[in-house]
Amino acid sequence: MILNTGNRNALMGVAFVILLTAVLVGVAVFGNRSETPQRAPVAQTSAQPAGHVDEIPTVPAPGMVTMLDIGATECIPCKMMAPVIEELKKEYEGRAAVLFIDVWKHPDQGHRFGIRSIPTQIFYDAKGQEVGRHVGFLDKDSIKDAFAQLGVK
Repeated sequence: MILNTGNRNALMGVAFVILLTAVLVGVAVFGNRSETPQRAPVAQTSAQPAGHVDEIPTVPAPGMVTMLDIGATECIPCKMMAPVIEELKKEYEGRAAVLFIDVWKHPDQGHRFGIRSIPTQIFYDAKGQEVGRHVGFLDKDSIKDAFAQLGVK
């Protein structure tokens, strides 16, 4: 889809307002809490994908092509990604790592990975080098294509 300048500016304005709102909510929610040295895994809730626990995975997975989806379980586009992520985890088990980090629960991880908007998918080759990023919803076929380009069959 080609956007004319007016539509692009309007879209950027909407995106800015959404991002600003997310930042303000994050500051309000996380700004006054104290950090604990270690976090115990949190039990699964209905908003979390099946089998998901609130842990920070090792990124990238050692010796494997890795796709890291950085988002939040309560973000609408991120919720759309959740079933795709779960399907890919099963489909590529043992061949590629498909990981998720909730940056609303772990805001320090957003800074660690240089995240400006969610969801963001980061792709790593088997040597652990970042080879690409995508911001926004990413469909299953596009992720499978990226894995194929990285040599995952």
